[in-house]
Amino acid sequence: MPDVISTQAITRKYGDLLAVNQASLKVPEARIYGFLGPNGSGKTTTIRMLLGLIRPNEGEIRIFDKPLTRFRIPILAKIGALVEHPSLYGHLSGRDNLEITRRLIGAPKSRLDELLAQTGMSQAAGRLTKTYSLGMKQRLGLAMALLNRPKLLILDEPTNGLDPAGIHEMRELILALPKETGVTIFLSSHLLHEVEQLADKVGIINKGKLLFEGSIEELNSDREMRLHLKVDKPTESIELLKSRGSVGLGMVGDAIELLVEREADSAEINRLLVESGINVFEVRFKRTTLEHRFLYLTGQTESREEK
Repeated sequence: MPDVISTQAITRKYGDLLAVNQASLKVPEARIYGFLGPNGSGKTTTIRMLLGLIRPNEGEIRIFDKPLTRFRIPILAKIGALVEHPSLYGHLSGRDNLEITRRLIGAPKSRLDELLAQTGMSQAAGRLTKTYSLGMKQRLGLAMALLNRPKLLILDEPTNGLDPAGIHEMRELILALPKETGVTIFLSSHLLHEVEQLADKVGIINKGKLLFEGSIEELNSDREMRLHLKVDKPTESIELLKSRGSVGLGMVGDAIELLVEREADSAEINRLLVESGINVFEVRFKRTTLEHRFLYLTGQTESREEK
């Protein structure tokens, strides 16, 4: 089955600024795709290209297995989007705001009550939206994006600025949608721990370059494993471990750390040190967390964190 979104080396420049650089994405059907990157990484520019608001300078975008440049109108008719915070008429109720959008796109009137219930906004539908919390505005914006029964839903930082309760509500809504409606969700965020709870597949972008694309499990499997040792002769131990070809050696506080490929390596290293007359006081593993793996890929921190 073809991917819902497929981009081939898309590039977008603003003068001398290379906002997106040769990005090739593949977004599978009826899944949640997490598009990750720090602020200014190229996420919003990519979304603007996917929505046909700007064109790439190079490359091709295919959505629903059709080129966006040739089939822009029929493709966009099957897309819903919530980009940042929704634009609402504060002097109108939630229902009236939803009704205006419904009329503009020609959706059936029955969709109003259905979506208000689905997004948990039925009780607040009669209130003026200027009295809404940010979380309520986001849920109403999501209802607007779903009016046309989209096959693809594009969400740009949907939990940005929400309190913990609002984040939980939005997360539950997003998780339920592919199962209930079969919609494919393309979700951009700079928060790995949020995307980790939602996405089936992730793409990581920084400085316009796609650094990784795959499942959370694949991203997880690429984390470094380090062995943490406390010994009575650290200098001698480092020289001995260097002679056996160990890599990533260094002192962290009063402990030695080195890279290992598997946990079984610890037994061999411990035996080598003890047989060389070195007392080993502590042996334990350290592994980069998934979030630090993301930060490392995007150049924001060292790839080192205790398991």
